[in-house]
Amino acid sequence: MADARFEDGAEAPLWLGAADAEDLKVLAALTQDAVLPITDMTFARGRREFALLINRFRWEDHDAATRAGRPPERVRSMMLVRDVRAVQSQGIDRNDRDTILSLLDLVWTPGADGTGRLELLLAGDGAIALEVESLDVTLRDVTRPYLAPAGKAPDHG
Repeated sequence: MADARFEDGAEAPLWLGAADAEDLKVLAALTQDAVLPITDMTFARGRREFALLINRFRWEDHDAATRAGRPPERVRSMMLVRDVRAVQSQGIDRNDRDTILSLLDLVWTPGADGTGRLELLLAGDGAIALEVESLDVTLRDVTRPYLAPAGKAPDHG
């Protein structure tokens, strides 16, 4: 049996998990340039879960779409971080309910005995830091893909 390839998931909804730094790199690549209203994230302290409903660019389909002449797509996805002990934010006005956040990267800093800090780096020097008991992140597409409103891929040039 051959290993799965990145392209194998191009048409199927994603449902992935990250339990270590290598797994997190995959989720970081797939969620780069995701956008969300500040109101689409929440910390359920009692359940120790931090959830974000993001509009992510479908990087896994981008090359195939370009070759086929199809416009790029986005999809709504739920990112859930479990075992969260504390949440901190920087550079975000949580009272401005019209704020749109743009996710740039996910960074894991391990601590002692499996604990650590997961940072969600945002455009405009914003960040959300999650202190966790262990790295436990899931990403699940929850809608069908839709045409990217900008009609093009995000540009980092």
